[in-house]
Amino acid sequence: MSRSAWSLCQPSCRFDGCEILVHVLLNYKLRKENLTMNKQYKDLLTSVDVLNTLHGGVSQASVALRQLASSREICVKVPGINREALQVEVNNDKLSVFYLIPIESNGKMIYMPQVVYNKVIPYFIDISEINASYEGDELIVQLPYNKLSSGYNKKIEIGE
Repeated sequence: MSRSAWSLCQPSCRFDGCEILVHVLLNYKLRKENLTMNKQYKDLLTSVDVLNTLHGGVSQASVALRQLASSREICVKVPGINREALQVEVNNDKLSVFYLIPIESNGKMIYMPQVVYNKVIPYFIDISEINASYEGDELIVQLPYNKLSSGYNKKIEIGE
Protein backbone atom coordinates (compact mmCIF):
# COMPACT_ATOMS: atom_id res chain seq x y z
CA MET A 1 0.00 0.00 0.00
CA SER A 2 1.48 3.36 -0.94
CA ARG A 3 2.09 6.05 1.64
CA SER A 4 -0.65 8.27 0.18
CA ALA A 5 -3.20 5.42 0.24
CA TRP A 6 -2.31 4.68 3.87
CA SER A 7 -2.78 8.34 4.82
CA LEU A 8 -6.33 8.12 3.46
CA CYS A 9 -7.02 5.29 5.89
CA GLN A 10 -5.70 7.17 8.87
CA PRO A 11 -8.40 8.80 11.00
CA SER A 12 -8.26 12.58 11.02
CA CYS A 13 -7.75 14.69 14.10
CA ARG A 14 -10.43 12.97 16.22
CA PHE A 15 -10.82 9.34 17.08
CA ASP A 16 -14.01 7.55 17.98
CA GLY A 17 -14.22 3.93 19.16
CA CYS A 18 -14.81 2.49 15.69
CA GLU A 19 -11.88 4.36 14.14
CA ILE A 20 -9.52 3.27 16.93
CA LEU A 21 -10.58 -0.37 16.55
CA VAL A 22 -10.14 -0.26 12.77
CA HIS A 23 -6.77 1.48 13.17
CA VAL A 24 -5.52 -1.25 15.54
CA LEU A 25 -6.87 -4.05 13.34
CA LEU A 26 -5.30 -2.52 10.24
CA ASN A 27 -1.89 -2.15 11.84
CA TYR A 28 -2.02 -5.76 13.02
CA LYS A 29 -3.35 -7.06 9.70
CA LEU A 30 -0.86 -5.09 7.60
CA ARG A 31 2.11 -6.29 9.66
CA LYS A 32 0.88 -9.87 9.85
CA GLU A 33 0.17 -10.33 6.14
CA ASN A 34 2.96 -8.18 4.73
CA LEU A 35 0.71 -5.41 3.41
CA THR A 36 -1.79 -7.64 1.62
CA MET A 37 -5.48 -6.97 2.09
CA ASN A 38 -8.51 -8.92 1.00
CA LYS A 39 -11.77 -7.44 -0.35
CA GLN A 40 -13.49 -7.50 3.04
CA TYR A 41 -10.86 -5.22 4.59
CA LYS A 42 -10.89 -2.93 1.57
CA ASP A 43 -14.68 -2.52 1.91
CA LEU A 44 -14.31 -1.85 5.62
CA LEU A 45 -11.58 0.70 4.96
CA THR A 46 -13.67 2.42 2.32
CA SER A 47 -16.66 2.67 4.68
CA VAL A 48 -14.57 3.99 7.55
CA ASP A 49 -12.75 6.39 5.27
CA VAL A 50 -16.00 7.76 3.85
CA LEU A 51 -17.55 8.11 7.32
CA ASN A 52 -14.39 9.72 8.64
CA THR A 53 -14.26 12.12 5.71
CA LEU A 54 -17.92 13.03 6.12
CA HIS A 55 -17.67 13.31 9.89
CA GLY A 56 -14.36 15.14 9.79
CA GLY A 57 -15.42 17.34 6.90
CA VAL A 58 -18.55 18.68 8.54
CA SER A 59 -18.50 21.29 11.27
CA GLN A 60 -19.58 20.17 14.70
CA ALA A 61 -23.29 20.59 15.36
CA SER A 62 -24.30 23.28 17.82
CA VAL A 63 -27.04 22.38 20.32
CA ALA A 64 -28.35 24.88 22.89
CA LEU A 65 -31.17 24.60 25.42
CA ARG A 66 -33.38 27.59 26.30
CA GLN A 67 -35.77 27.74 29.25
CA LEU A 68 -38.90 29.80 28.65
CA ALA A 69 -41.89 30.43 30.92
CA SER A 70 -44.17 27.93 29.15
CA SER A 71 -41.70 25.64 27.41
CA ARG A 72 -38.17 24.56 26.71
CA GLU A 73 -36.50 25.00 23.34
CA ILE A 74 -33.70 23.03 21.78
CA CYS A 75 -31.83 25.10 19.20
CA VAL A 76 -29.81 23.09 16.67
CA LYS A 77 -27.40 24.31 13.99
CA VAL A 78 -25.63 21.82 11.73
CA PRO A 79 -23.37 23.65 9.27
CA GLY A 80 -23.08 21.99 5.87
CA ILE A 81 -26.32 19.99 6.21
CA ASN A 82 -29.46 20.97 4.28
CA ARG A 83 -32.53 21.91 6.28
CA GLU A 84 -34.48 19.11 4.60
CA ALA A 85 -31.97 16.50 5.82
CA LEU A 86 -32.53 17.13 9.55
CA GLN A 87 -35.17 14.93 11.17
CA VAL A 88 -36.84 15.09 14.58
CA GLU A 89 -38.44 12.00 16.12
CA VAL A 90 -40.01 11.00 19.40
CA ASN A 91 -39.59 7.30 20.08
CA ASN A 92 -41.27 6.25 23.34
CA ASP A 93 -39.68 8.64 25.85
CA LYS A 94 -36.69 9.83 23.78
CA LEU A 95 -36.34 12.84 21.52
CA SER A 96 -33.85 12.49 18.67
CA VAL A 97 -32.55 15.00 16.15
CA PHE A 98 -30.49 13.41 13.37
CA TYR A 99 -29.68 13.32 9.67
CA LEU A 100 -28.84 10.43 7.36
CA ILE A 101 -25.50 9.94 5.62
CA PRO A 102 -25.73 7.93 2.36
CA ILE A 103 -23.08 5.20 2.10
CA GLU A 104 -22.62 2.76 -0.78
CA SER A 105 -21.84 -0.79 0.34
CA ASN A 106 -21.66 -3.77 -2.00
CA GLY A 107 -23.41 -1.80 -4.73
CA LYS A 108 -26.34 -0.87 -2.45
CA MET A 109 -27.04 2.51 -0.93
CA ILE A 110 -27.51 2.45 2.84
CA TYR A 111 -28.17 5.39 5.13
CA MET A 112 -26.26 5.79 8.39
CA PRO A 113 -27.83 8.10 10.98
CA GLN A 114 -25.69 10.88 12.40
CA VAL A 115 -27.29 11.74 15.75
CA VAL A 116 -27.14 15.37 16.80
CA TYR A 117 -29.35 15.13 19.92
CA ASN A 118 -30.79 12.08 21.70
CA LYS A 119 -32.15 12.48 25.23
CA VAL A 120 -34.95 11.21 27.42
CA ILE A 121 -37.90 13.61 27.53
CA PRO A 122 -38.58 14.77 31.12
CA TYR A 123 -41.96 13.96 32.70
CA PHE A 124 -42.97 17.63 32.78
CA ILE A 125 -42.88 17.97 28.97
CA ASP A 126 -46.14 17.42 27.03
CA ILE A 127 -44.89 14.91 24.44
CA SER A 128 -47.99 15.22 22.25
CA GLU A 129 -47.38 18.97 21.79
CA ILE A 130 -43.70 18.85 20.76
CA ASN A 131 -43.13 20.65 17.44
CA ALA A 132 -40.23 21.94 15.36
CA SER A 133 -39.63 24.83 12.98
CA TYR A 134 -36.79 26.82 11.47
CA GLU A 135 -35.69 30.31 12.41
CA GLY A 136 -33.17 31.21 9.74
CA ASP A 137 -30.63 28.40 9.59
CA GLU A 138 -31.43 27.15 13.12
CA LEU A 139 -33.82 24.29 13.90
CA ILE A 140 -35.95 25.06 16.96
CA VAL A 141 -37.62 22.13 18.70
CA GLN A 142 -40.28 23.37 21.14
CA LEU A 143 -41.01 21.26 24.21
CA PRO A 144 -44.08 22.72 25.95
CA TYR A 145 -44.57 22.01 29.64
CA ASN A 146 -47.53 19.92 30.79
CA LYS A 147 -49.69 20.44 33.89
CA LEU A 148 -47.15 18.71 36.12
CA SER A 149 -44.59 21.43 35.43
CA SER A 150 -46.26 23.83 37.86
CA GLY A 151 -46.27 21.21 40.59
CA TYR A 152 -48.84 18.80 41.87
CA ASN A 153 -49.89 18.56 45.49
CA LYS A 154 -52.31 16.11 47.02
CA LYS A 155 -52.79 14.97 50.57
CA ILE A 156 -52.88 11.19 50.66
CA GLU A 157 -55.04 9.57 53.29
CA ILE A 158 -53.46 6.48 54.79
CA GLY A 159 -55.82 3.49 54.85
CA GLU A 160 -56.01 0.82 57.52
